[in-house]
Amino acid sequence: MTDDVVRRVFQSVDSFDPGEFVRLLAEDATLVFGNAEPMAGREAIAAGLRAFFSTIGGLRHRIVRNWQVDADIIAETEVTYRRLDGKDVSVVAVSIWRTRDDGLIADYRIFVDLAPVYLVQGSGETASTGAVQNIET
Repeated sequence: MTDDVVRRVFQSVDSFDPGEFVRLLAEDATLVFGNAEPMAGREAIAAGLRAFFSTIGGLRHRIVRNWQVDADIIAETEVTYRRLDGKDVSVVAVSIWRTRDDGLIADYRIFVDLAPVYLVQGSGETASTGAVQNIET
């Protein structure tokens, strides 16, 4: 069952449609992306995802493995981001979420280093897109 749930969550993220993802969330859910400030509520999370998605051309997750401990699901993924310059960059990410008894996600946390996604080619510097800051609301 956990595999199906994890697959469904990442398919919704990979749809690049924040509205589809937030339908998996409780109305008062929180989402924390990296070290950004937490977002609370479906509307804030959808707005944050729209802002983040505007800085990339797309993404897809390959599930490496996942675990379930009580109401918590932990998923290790390889995420391939399509940069705005058309190049693909893959990074490792871990997502942890807690589900309620009704199956909706109450708390979602993403741990990933996005620096390679925003790396300016040949410079070793990252573009100042403010990607993580953009997902704050």
